[in-house]
Amino acid sequence: MDVSKSTDQLDISIVVPVFNEEESLPELEAAIREALAADFSYEVIFVDDGSSDTSWQVIKNLANEKAEVSGIGFSRNYGKSVALQSGFEAAKGRYVVTMDADLQDDPQEVPAMVEMLENGYDLVSGWKKERHDPVSKTIPSKFFNYVTRKVARIELNDFNCGLKAYKSEVVKNIYLYGELHRYIPMLAKREGFTRIGEKVVKHHPRKYGKTKFGLSRFMNGFLDLITITFVQRYLQKPMHFFGTIGVLLLLAGGGINFYLAFIKFFYGKGIGDRPLLFLGILLMVLGVQLFSTGLIGELINKNHVEKQKPSVRERV
Repeated sequence: MDVSKSTDQLDISIVVPVFNEEESLPELEAAIREALAADFSYEVIFVDDGSSDTSWQVIKNLANEKAEVSGIGFSRNYGKSVALQSGFEAAKGRYVVTMDADLQDDPQEVPAMVEMLENGYDLVSGWKKERHDPVSKTIPSKFFNYVTRKVARIELNDFNCGLKAYKSEVVKNIYLYGELHRYIPMLAKREGFTRIGEKVVKHHPRKYGKTKFGLSRFMNGFLDLITITFVQRYLQKPMHFFGTIGVLLLLAGGGINFYLAFIKFFYGKGIGDRPLLFLGILLMVLGVQLFSTGLIGELINKNHVEKQKPSVRERV
């Protein structure tokens, strides 16, 4: 079944990635309706990321009962970034708001965040200043946010907060994959959306189910941070990175070998068994390889991004 709901320009699109949150979805939809229905036209897009419980059936039921609700269901679990990307592509609102499905984000915060967007911000990120999470989650999160803040040079206290609000053009000009949902402010800044604000938001204890958090997510997140930092700085100029290092290694290796050649020919000293000779050769080989990598990178289509398209089971 693939049913598209036609609608005029809406005020707000709420995008909610869902993974095994069957119990919380009706309450979340009711809370969103209570927060927005009186003052805004809105839609709620639930993106079921291959849940193994009855979340997709709950979404279908809500979509049949509520005109504002629609759903996208994946055939397997692709991850939060892909779920958000699908929701962004489907969103019709002038403003797009993301929130988690576990009822820890408060929809009552949305009007104030939208007001900040109307006052000039491109993106408003929530800050869970008082968190209701175990220490095993809060301490790694603080470290993660500190490192990301320094690398990104964006003064946000909580990059990982699921509650964020965007102008529509922001989400339409970025592409998410891997764990990049953590770095949407960085992606937005790279595209020229530099007016990034932050709002302290309420954070509720988890009411149903269990957290999907794991330390592996932070490891994957840091690897993606390295990736996005490199791409942000060198996507259009790979030779500036690889070529610079390659030239420095070539100069170092060449200098070592010139020195050895000098003492060989002018002083008659043997150099065949000297470790310094092998170091000089190694540095020159590495230099040539890195320089060649930079050259090849310059020849590759710089703007090509292989997009991971999820297998959508059905839409409601």
